[in-house]
Parts: sequence; C-alpha cells; structure tokens
Amino acid sequence: MADPCPCGPSSCDCFVSLPPASAAREVIFGKNSDRPRDEVQEVVYFPARSHAKGAKVQCTYIEVDQVEKTHAVILSRPAWLWGAEMGANEHGVCIGNEGVWTKELVAEEEALLGMDLVRLGLERGSSAQEAVQVITSLLERYGQGGSCKEEPTPFIYHNTFLLADRTEAWVVETAGRFWAAQRIREGARNISNQLSIGTDITSEHAGLRQHAREQGWWSGQGAFSFLEVFSLTHQPVRMEAAKARYCAGQQLLHQHSGQITAETIMTILSDKASGICVDSEGFCTTGSMVSVLPQDPHLPCIHFFTATPDPSRSIFKPFIFVPNVTFFHQVQSPTFGDKDPVRQMPRFQRRVDRRHNLYREHQLVLDTMDRNEHERQRLQEIMRKFQRQALEAMKNLLAGSFTLKPQELADLFYDCVVTEIKLYKQ
Repeated sequence: MADPCPCGPSSCDCFVSLPPASAAREVIFGKNSDRPRDEVQEVVYFPARSHAKGAKVQCTYIEVDQVEKTHAVILSRPAWLWGAEMGANEHGVCIGNEGVWTKELVAEEEALLGMDLVRLGLERGSSAQEAVQVITSLLERYGQGGSCKEEPTPFIYHNTFLLADRTEAWVVETAGRFWAAQRIREGARNISNQLSIGTDITSEHAGLRQHAREQGWWSGQGAFSFLEVFSLTHQPVRMEAAKARYCAGQQLLHQHSGQITAETIMTILSDKASGICVDSEGFCTTGSMVSVLPQDPHLPCIHFFTATPDPSRSIFKPFIFVPNVTFFHQVQSPTFGDKDPVRQMPRFQRRVDRRHNLYREHQLVLDTMDRNEHERQRLQEIMRKFQRQALEAMKNLLAGSFTLKPQELADLFYDCVVTEIKLYKQ
C-alpha cells in the first residue's frame, strides 16, 4: 500500500456563512484549493445536457452509470482530472471537498475520487440536500480511491465535503464507503482536513455504527461521535496543522459574525498568517472560489473564481448562470486526448504543459512582483482596483441599481478574464 499521508504540507479550507452570520439575506460559500504548487487549475463550464438511457460517464479513473439529465455547472479543477475541487450549478448549489485520513485504511484500487463526487453532486443535485444523497449513494456503490496527484507515487485520501444552496448547508465526512452528514441551517461553519462532526449527525450510512463496533472502535454504549470514533489516534503532522487552520478559520468567522460578506470570505481565503492561504515549498493555494447565494430566489447567484494561484495576489472574477454562456478558453488548459499521461498505463510517467493563457500571464506578474518592490505595489493596486470594481458592480446588480443585458451577462466571466490579461500586459 502506498503511503497515504506523506510528510509534505497540504491543506484545504471551506467556509460557509448563513444568516444571521451573513450581513445580508445571503448564503456565502468559499473555498481554497490547496494543491501541489506546480499544478494548474482551470475553470470550465458545462451546459445542461440530456443523455441516452443506459449511458455511462467516464470519470477520472472509472465509469459510472449516467443519469438522463445533468445540470449546467461551472468547475474549478486540477486540469488533469475529470472532477473538480469546487464548483457550482445552475440551481445555486455549491460544493467543495477536502482530503482526510481516518482509521479506515485507504487503498490504491482506483474508484471515484472525491473530486469526481464533487462534479457528480453538482451535475445531479438540484439542492444541497439532494447533492448529499447523490454523493453518498455513489460513494456506497462505487467507493473512493486512486491517486489524487499527478505523480507516479500514489497520494491517496478520503474526503470531506461542504455543500450549500440558498437556504442551508451540509457537511459530509467520509471514511471509505462510510459517511456521516450534518445539516447547517444558520450561522457560519468551516472544514479543514479533519473530521468535525461529533454527535450532531443528521444522517449517516446505514451500517456506520455496526461497522465501528465490528472494528472495535466503538463499544456501542453512550453517544456516537463520528469525530471521536473515526479520527486517527495519532494524527499525522499535516492533520495537526489542519487543526490550527480550522481554529483560525473559526475565529475569523466569529470575529466577523453578523457582518460576513463575499469580501469577508475573500479576505479570509487570502490570509497567510493563519495558513489558510497556503504558500509553502511543495503546496500552495492553486485556485479559490467565493459564491453569493441570495435567499431571494428572484436574485441571481454570483460565483467568483480566481483560476490562478494565491488569492492574496489574484483577482476573483464573477460568473452568473444564464443561457448561451460565452466560452472562456483563456482559463482552460490544453487537452491531450489518449496521449494524456493520466490515460496511459502506467499512469503519470511523464508531465505535460497544462498552463492556460491566464495562468501564464499571471505567473509572469507574480515573478515581477517578487523581484521588484515598486512594481509589486503598483500591480497589487491595479489588481485590487479591478477587484473592487467587480465586487461593487455585483453588489449593485443584486441591489437592483445596476443591470446588465443578457449578452453582457453571458460574456461576464469571459470579459473579466480578457480584461485581467490586458492589465497584466500593460
């Protein structure tokens, strides 16, 4: 069995705020995707589709049964795989996942990745609760497994998920095919590479407690805590570090409780002092997402993506689901078909260049900022100004004081990406 938890640093953090923690009648979702620092994350849109009865869908490693209709989705994902680290669908459902290690052993056998389950949940769930049912039923049927890094040496973990829609949020935590879920109806919640569901379990795998008893992890007496029963007795270094980030995230949410906005979550995701914005030798925050989900169903949900590493030095760009979304090729990586190292056996024996246009331009800017303090300040102010303008426009859109024509909405994310590239080339 491969080492499931090598000593190098890695992490992810997901956040959600519901009234009364939110400043307005909004659910706000946010996630940092913390991955190998040379990995490229792309942002991709897939429209709603109908599928033939009995069709299959090829996920990263295995095929699963397709459904007759899939929802439109926007995804932020490592460019080598089928699934996604985070994303949203046309019904205002958002999902993010994180790696976790428990007493349940991980195995090298290829199955569904947690990132595949994120995409499948978004494509098939019209509410957060329905997406929970999608993810847990697929997990029970197909299992989870396979390497989560684009490298010959397997890197394997199980998953936790944070799901949100306009009215509520859910945390789903897994150990192999087993799982527990918790519904959140108000306030703020975060997750961070560790189990966090104690005795407050809303739903669970039918055989969860019996399995725990058979393994000798639970006596069957007293309250059942998923956290206490399934957490490793001796936590690896990475999970000890996750505790600090989890506590820091809780404190930041509490500090802003009642006043949390999209900008608040963006600031938290950009916080390097807490470790939430990762910038280490091996891992970094390779992509970030923040979504505003108004509780008024007549208002649009707005989803912001960076498509570039390091949110403290990136621009969150807005996307709204509308008909005929303009294709944004500047944040989509090249494809390699059957010659892709993920498709050739044995997998990952070589590397290919997956950098998309925005990633390339952004890296040049980061290099300039690192070399020249004057340029760093100048470029940082240009990026902040663009960010403020985008946020202000979206606030006014939700307030009804600003409107966009249908084609302008369809072009929204594309235009922001084009503008960002132009800013970098000045």
